Amino acid sequence: VTHAGVDPGLLCFEVTESVAASQPERLVAFMRSLQSLGVRFALDDFGAGVSSFGYLRVLPVDYLKIDGQFVRDIDSVPLNRSIVRSIHEVATLLGIGTVAEFVENGQIAAELAGIGIDFLQGYHFGRPQPLAACLANV
Repeated sequence: VTHAGVDPGLLCFEVTESVAASQPERLVAFMRSLQSLGVRFALDDFGAGVSSFGYLRVLPVDYLKIDGQFVRDIDSVPLNRSIVRSIHEVATLLGIGTVAEFVENGQIAAELAGIGIDFLQGYHFGRPQPLAACLANV
């Protein structure tokens, strides 16, 4: 990271539950070594796996990316709203930030903002584009 001239504080790597389950001890050691440089980590698709909350006890993540299956219909499915709120409450208790995926319209964004989700990600804000195009707009 430092050899490339990139500020490690600008990097955030996403870790999936399947990677976490395969070799948790090695992953934690790897994460801690990069975190000591300032790199952050997000646990991706949180809530999709059966043991998601168990990973919070061992993985030193900085963010939880709430799985889109709960976000997509948050404005019309009360159970999804409750699940997202619960994930956010647990994350807040642990000092972990929250990111909601699949935010596709303003109504969903407003629901998530009302819950207090830290970051929103999805087509409502923009479509994926090449890095060069992103950098040209900075």
